[in-house]
Order: sequence, then C-alpha cells, then structure tokens
Amino acid sequence: MKKIFVNGTFDILHRGHLELLNYAKSLGDYLLVGIDNDERVKEKKGLTRPIYNQEERKFFLENLKAVDEVGIFYDDSSLEGMIKEYKPDIMIVGSDWKGKPVIGSHYAAKLIFFDRIGDYATTKTIQSIINRG
Repeated sequence: MKKIFVNGTFDILHRGHLELLNYAKSLGDYLLVGIDNDERVKEKKGLTRPIYNQEERKFFLENLKAVDEVGIFYDDSSLEGMIKEYKPDIMIVGSDWKGKPVIGSHYAAKLIFFDRIGDYATTKTIQSIINRG
C-alpha cells in the first residue's frame, strides 16, 4: 500500500485544494491529510481565521472521495510527529516551499512539489465575499 501525505489549513475549500487532493490520491492508495488546529490558523492567518473551525474542516475533508483520513496538528512538533508515525511514501507540498525547509519531509520516501492551479486562494475568496458587501 502506497501512503501519501498532504497538510495545510483547508479553511474554505476551493478548486486548488481539490486539484491537490485528487492529484495526491492519484499517486497512492491511502491519503492522510494533516490540518492546522484553530489556534495555529489564527497565528498564521490572523484573528479572523479560520472561517470554519477544525472539526468542520476535518468533516469536510473526510467527506471527499480522495481523502482517507484527516489528522489535526497543533504545532511544528506535532506535525512532525504525525509524519514520522505515518511514514509516507510520498509527501506533497506546495511549490512555494521549494528551497525552504519542509517539516517532517525527511520521514517521507519522496517529496513532491505541487504547482498552484490558477489563481485560487482562500484569502482571495474571503476578500471577494467581503467586496460583495
């Protein structure tokens, strides 16, 4: 069984997220998605985030056919522990991480960088909703 790992916030799902998750699943048999807990999202994205709490985000992801399991991590150490325990055959991260340290990547047999699809971003979606007033 080939194990795949992806992590992120996954606050408001958009096409870019779905493309990433479908691509990840196409590379293996079992896809584990790690998501940031609510406090970590606030630290990284600001006090108005997340839009959906961690349990709702977990529920949404678990109900996608590409996703087999969702785990919640709280800090860099728990993210690394999740990856270490899972021992993925492939870990996929956004191409914006090229040339930067990727937490836990040394526990994966292979690291793949995924290029952004179009101009999709949760922050842009939120701003678009705000602009509609």
